[in-house]
Amino acid sequence: MKKVPNLSISPEKVFFIIAKSRQSEGGTLGLDLGVDSGDDLPEDHSQTSDRSELSGFIRGLNEDEQIDLVALMWLGRGDGEIGNWRELRAEASRAHNNRTAAYLIGTPMLADYLEEALSAFGLSFEDFEEHL
Repeated sequence: MKKVPNLSISPEKVFFIIAKSRQSEGGTLGLDLGVDSGDDLPEDHSQTSDRSELSGFIRGLNEDEQIDLVALMWLGRGDGEIGNWRELRAEASRAHNNRTAAYLIGTPMLADYLEEALSAFGLSFEDFEEHL
């Protein structure tokens, strides 16, 4: 069996980000493009607060955790494979800046990508939910 790389970020933190990302995405498909749809729908402040909480949480992570998070998102998106994790993480490290939270939150399907990446590490969101 192939050795799974170590992560700097705990799976629990990634699963928290997945959960918060799903909450903030709920019902916002296409609305974060900055386009006024003209609908008279009431603004959902809980989604705004979820995004704000998620942003603050990501900004509060240390640099290694943020780099892992970006590399995980790329892995889940299909930009690499777990076998080349070190290279993927090195690229995320080179690209790291102080806009990581905005970059990740602005990525459509972030939760799905992170969940897909963690499954490559043998971790599932369902297992995490059982411990709550």
